[in-house]
Amino acid sequence: MYPAIAVLQAIQNAEIASEIFLEDLLWVGGQGGMEKELVERAGVSYVEIPAAGVHGVGLRALPRNVVKLLKGVFMARSVLRDFRPDVMLFTGGFVAGPVALAGLLIPSVLYVPDIEPGLALKALARFANEIAVTTEDSRAYFSPRKRVTVTGYPTRSELTKWTSAEALQAFDLRDDLPVLMVFGGSKGARSINQSLLAVLPQLLNETQIIHVSGRLDWPEVEAAQEALAPAHKRRYRAFPYLHAKMGAAFRAADLVLSRAGASVLGEFPLFGLPAILVPYPYAWRYQKINAQYLAQKGAALVVRDEDLPERILPLVHNLMSDTASREKMQKAMLSLSSPHAASEIVRVLAKYEKKQPGE
Repeated sequence: MYPAIAVLQAIQNAEIASEIFLEDLLWVGGQGGMEKELVERAGVSYVEIPAAGVHGVGLRALPRNVVKLLKGVFMARSVLRDFRPDVMLFTGGFVAGPVALAGLLIPSVLYVPDIEPGLALKALARFANEIAVTTEDSRAYFSPRKRVTVTGYPTRSELTKWTSAEALQAFDLRDDLPVLMVFGGSKGARSINQSLLAVLPQLLNETQIIHVSGRLDWPEVEAAQEALAPAHKRRYRAFPYLHAKMGAAFRAADLVLSRAGASVLGEFPLFGLPAILVPYPYAWRYQKINAQYLAQKGAALVVRDEDLPERILPLVHNLMSDTASREKMQKAMLSLSSPHAASEIVRVLAKYEKKQPGE
């Protein structure tokens, strides 16, 4: 969702409005999609269609999901017939399948956020006129005949609006103690949360912590917060989820501990944020490859999920006390930043725009 939001913001950006003519926009989302409010707030039309996955679902869910998929195709066909787009952008998600099938004759651009595309994105790539990717390494996963453009990972403009002082103030944190950010995604990462809570007092002896736990573990995290000694409680900021202040958290942090979803390829480099990455072990290897890429560049350390409980305390302690190593990781991470990735994707889209007479 967020890469597409970033591209939407770039389309509306006044700096490129004079050279890009993508004016009529329509966002097609899945029913109940969490992006609806964000898109409508940006003044963009939004429609919903049924969508569901069919790969890797159980036999009981498969018939129902197939019916949803077919309904989505028919609804998408009606939407596209009415809107008549010049070009379509896909960034993944269940809704992409029905829209792609309904719009086979319409030019399309596929953005692949992870270094290795998932099965759904590989399928969509067969129909795309052009593929935008985050890193050069992604070319290896596509046919040489495909047109692939390396754009970087698009990030939202509001992330970087915070200065360091403003970011610390937003969380009421001190400027004389390092800050660890712990983040497992919107739903959270249970193993990361539990590993952190097990050593929370020890870490708070020497660091301040911004902990974005996800909603699933929030009651446990909230209870742990209440049980802290007053001195430790003053150094700990826990949230089930952050949206508006996410950029402040990145800016305030000296080190981040997180999963290795695609966003780590864009958001951490944007802030030059050294990382300890714990790839999710119960899915295909996308997160592992993302994490290895950053580690090979010297920007991150990778820890296996099962090793985190015993390694979290010494790793954080060593990095927080070794300023030189952390600064080296920071420079390596910053060198991977692509702050203009969203605008680059917009320029790819603009290739397929139908020009009006006289333009």
